[in-house]
Amino acid sequence: MTIITISRQFGSGGDEIANRLSALLNYPCFDKSMVAKAAQEAGLSEQEIIDYSEDSHKVRTFFDRLFNRPLPVASVRVWRESLDGVRTNEEYELSENSAVALMQKAIQMAYQEGNMIIVGRGGQALLKGRPDVLHLRIIAPLEDRIQHLKEQLKESRQIYQADLELRRLAQDQIIERDNISADYLKRFYHIDWDDPSYYHLIINTGMLSIEQAAEMIAALVRQFHPQTETNNELLVNT
Repeated sequence: MTIITISRQFGSGGDEIANRLSALLNYPCFDKSMVAKAAQEAGLSEQEIIDYSEDSHKVRTFFDRLFNRPLPVASVRVWRESLDGVRTNEEYELSENSAVALMQKAIQMAYQEGNMIIVGRGGQALLKGRPDVLHLRIIAPLEDRIQHLKEQLKESRQIYQADLELRRLAQDQIIERDNISADYLKRFYHIDWDDPSYYHLIINTGMLSIEQAAEMIAALVRQFHPQTETNNELLVNT
């Protein structure tokens, strides 16, 4: 049983590596289904699933920080059942601390299940020092990340701005998303996002392709657990 956590700079290819690893190792990626299980145990409605990670985390204003005011991030539905079996639901605002606690519960449940890939969400901090957990950090030079994101913007949004404008848009997004991720980990886990002591391996995709990086990680996982089967091995044996 192995859990893989992936921390990645925005635009470094970390999500692509996670998807390739999922195919190579036949490991699912952590998603809202795990949050749903944690929500059910907490009594939350399945229709109001919260996936509060650094991707959805926003930096609070100066006054929010100064007065340490709780910041609501969503309205959630809680089911209540009376003594005579009548079910009703109540809505209330879920603070960011409550949302993070729910995410932490979901990650702990994922750890118990094993054989899963967790991208972001503070996995490197929450599961630090746990056996059978491999912590990875994916980085890349800024210019490579800008170019990668420019291509994504062209394909996904069909943006056809001048190259200079597109470059500026990509760079602004990279800076914003990296700052959000760093702030998320500092606020809720009190760690430095770039601290290498939290990772078994740091991979620079400016020097390795997505495929090479995924193959290297898969080989490392097999050293952790020689019984781990890849999809290729499954095909050979069938």
